[in-house]
Amino acid sequence: MRNKFASAAASAGVVLMLLSAAGCEKKADIKDEAPGPLKVEQAQDINTVHVDHPEQFPLATAATQMMASSMSVTGQVQPDVTHVIPVISLASGRVVAIYAHIGDFVHKGQKLFTVQSSDIEGAYSDYRKAVADEALAKVQFDRSKLLYSKGAISQSALEIAQDTEDKAVVDVETSAEHLRLLGAKDLKQPTGAVDVFAPATGVIIEQNIVQSAGVKTLDNAPNLFTIANIDDVWIVCDVYENQLPNLAVGQEATIHFNAYTDKVVTGRISEIDPILDPNIRTAKVRVQVKNPGFMKIGMFVTASFQAQKQEPHVVVPASAIAHLHDQDFVYVATGQAQFALTKVTAGAILPGNLQVVQGLPAGKMVATNALELQSTVTQ
Repeated sequence: MRNKFASAAASAGVVLMLLSAAGCEKKADIKDEAPGPLKVEQAQDINTVHVDHPEQFPLATAATQMMASSMSVTGQVQPDVTHVIPVISLASGRVVAIYAHIGDFVHKGQKLFTVQSSDIEGAYSDYRKAVADEALAKVQFDRSKLLYSKGAISQSALEIAQDTEDKAVVDVETSAEHLRLLGAKDLKQPTGAVDVFAPATGVIIEQNIVQSAGVKTLDNAPNLFTIANIDDVWIVCDVYENQLPNLAVGQEATIHFNAYTDKVVTGRISEIDPILDPNIRTAKVRVQVKNPGFMKIGMFVTASFQAQKQEPHVVVPASAIAHLHDQDFVYVATGQAQFALTKVTAGAILPGNLQVVQGLPAGKMVATNALELQSTVTQ
């Protein structure tokens, strides 16, 4: 019996040892299956580019070049006010005919419109009365001279007759001049209509009358027409106050047109407004330009000016500039087969080079074929 119990205990011990060993093996397996410690790699700069064949991207050194700074501002074509002439009518009334309209080119003396006016009717009446009075005064003066020569009247009576005749002549001249001012052309043919003619050759840039409209006197009345000679025009630009030191009267300007990209004209600054706009801090700069024939009033233009003195500027080959998302960039060499995408501000185009205003110091090495490098990066 004792042997049986001993055998059973031994068997139980063996089982426990086996279970313990199995448990330890299971724990060892669980430990072996657990993930190791996390390894984090350093993120690469997205503006740094590595290339496999750097010999495909030649380098150039950003150099310093002395040149005059350039400045471009927007402007608008406006008429030269010294060549702008208003068209008025001294006779009030109603417009019965219009022969020209806004935008038309008219010549001096060309009929523009006709006004039916009671003013000119009254002026003709005064003129005809003055002529009749002068005729009577002349007859009486001639009779007085004859009677005076016969001794029939005194010298004072002759002088009174002469004075009456002289005043009658003045009345005729005054009434005739009044008719001419109102626009009458033929004093011998009375009419109630007066024609208004162009006082100068040019383009009608303003019209304030229509058919059957009323024409008032000059008091607080707008110009009926405005004629501008556009052989010479102004380019009026808004220039910020910090840019004004670069400009001077007489300085040359190059004018580029939004409507005609292939046409360029030159002019000179004729005036810089001494008063700034307090809201946007700009001054009006006026450029006098000879109109080659295609310039129209109201056109938008770009005026470019060169500074008076030369300053050092950094330049690189034009092909080194890449225009991406409305911004300019260059690829600066930062190591063997490594480039850094660097934002710059590009300026005026020079023969073979493109001026870099800021963002790139002199001496830096840049890739001369930026667009080719960019296309390699985006592949």
